[in-house]
Amino acid sequence: MTDVLPEAQPMSADGGPAGVLVLHGFTGNPSSMRGIAEACAAAGHAVSMPRLSGHGTVVEDMLDRTWSDWTAEVAAAHDELAGRSDQVVVVGLSMGGALAAWLGTQRPDVAGLVLVNAAAEPAPDMKAMIQGLVDGGETLMAGIGSDVADTEVTESAYALTPLPPLLSMFDGIEAMQADLGRITAPALIMNSPEDHVVAPSNSDHLAATLAGPVERVTLERSYHVATIDLDRDLIIERILDFVSRVTA
Repeated sequence: MTDVLPEAQPMSADGGPAGVLVLHGFTGNPSSMRGIAEACAAAGHAVSMPRLSGHGTVVEDMLDRTWSDWTAEVAAAHDELAGRSDQVVVVGLSMGGALAAWLGTQRPDVAGLVLVNAAAEPAPDMKAMIQGLVDGGETLMAGIGSDVADTEVTESAYALTPLPPLLSMFDGIEAMQADLGRITAPALIMNSPEDHVVAPSNSDHLAATLAGPVERVTLERSYHVATIDLDRDLIIERILDFVSRVTA
């Protein structure tokens, strides 16, 4: 087994009665969400922040991972956290936001969803391009990590993007579209207008599709990995406020 990068370790914290499940993005790892997880724990909440399989080691470990691996891990993490807290709020960045939305379709009792620059909209053109590369024998392409406006911050993410898992994620996002309109949990949707990885239309799509109350926050100073970018303090502030209100 490949060693896990020191900054990529998962995190669990006792607390309650509110629990917060924290989910990182594609090719990233828990380091991009650690500030949120630690702030929630410091506020007295129970916290679970898993390291999704294939992440936080070497990119080759991701090549045989699929959307179904990650949804299973997220469901298990939710159920463990729900077993030690009264209510669970799910926070996700990018693919973590897609997984949070998926979880909302599977666990209708979640207290709330926080979706930060979430990937949630079908991307047929991008999917066709990636499929063409895979059909041609390619398994890796240039990375998408560290899209950050803060020049003093670098995301811990793979330098390369594994293509078969990316296709699997696109398939998973397409498959959950029919169920998004059944999510009635409150949602806090935060997105960066200048995001070079996930188009802001993904957040508009979620806001228009989810059936529950939606709050929007615009992250004017950040790029895609906003959780470690210039709006990181604002994100934590809004998450703590949201968690306290939806679990009151």
